[in-house]
This record gives sequence, structure tokens and C-alpha cells, in this order.
Amino acid sequence: MPVESNSFSEFLNELDRTIESSAARMLALDENQVMQTAKDDGWTRKQILGHLIDSAANNHQRFVRAQFTNELVFPGYDGDQWVEVQHYNDAEWSQLVQLWKLYNLHLVHLTSFISPSALERERTNHNLDQIAFQTVDTKEPVTLEYFIRDYADHMKHHLEQIFLRIDF
Repeated sequence: MPVESNSFSEFLNELDRTIESSAARMLALDENQVMQTAKDDGWTRKQILGHLIDSAANNHQRFVRAQFTNELVFPGYDGDQWVEVQHYNDAEWSQLVQLWKLYNLHLVHLTSFISPSALERERTNHNLDQIAFQTVDTKEPVTLEYFIRDYADHMKHHLEQIFLRIDF
């Protein structure tokens, strides 16, 4: 399992700043920009942000449940299906940005109260080989802290897609 370089509280402070600054940058995008389809995955910026909202919703319950168990085994979800049935392209961009921002600020709040013992406890029973952004072999133990940081890496990956592909 990778060793993390900065403290968890520093990580959460950085994540908070990323959420705030990214929301402000997203609100500066116009309707034409948010409706452009990406060449590599076919999603618009609205759909990418919708996917991040779905990720927040799924990981919210995972982060809560992980505090009451000695394993990290959770159901997965089909991101394409979730995006499709929620019709993110038909939603108001500013509302999607606000929902994403507030949901993730809540996740920062939630995770800031997780006890060090729950964060650092090695879990030998997990399915992060299936549901993590940076997968971990089932033979390798993982911590909830790793899983939370992995969630943030997934978010940052998709934020880069939103911001770096201005011309898609």
C-alpha cells in the first residue's frame, strides 16, 4: 500500500481548496463549452461533472459504512448508466456545479471527523481491485485513508478533463 506524504488534515485542507477553486472555474464556463463532447470518452463537461456527483453519492455511504466495519467491500456502479439515466445534459450547469461543490465539501467535513484508528486500520477484506480509481490487489491490505485519497485522485483526474480540454 502506498505511503502518503502529507498528513490527512493537510490533505483535507488541500481538497477543500481544490473544490472551492474548481467550482469557481467551472462557473466561468459558458453553455457552449459545457455541452461540447469529448473526443476520447464521448461525455460532455456536464456529464463529466454528473459522473463526479455520482461518485460523491456512492462514496459518501462507503465512507460512512467503513467506520462500522473491518472491511472495505462495497457495491460498484456503472458510471455510464448512471450518467445516462440522470440526463445531466438537460440540467442547469450552475446547479450541477453547486451540487458537486456542496456534496464534496460535506465529504471533507465527514472525513475530517473519522478517527485515526478507523482511517489507518488495515483492511484485508476489500474489493478495491474493482471499485478504486487506482486499484489494489485483493492480497494487499488497504486503509480507509487510502480509499479516501483515491476518491480525491479520481475527482482530480476528471477535473483535469473538464479544465484541460477546452477545445475537446
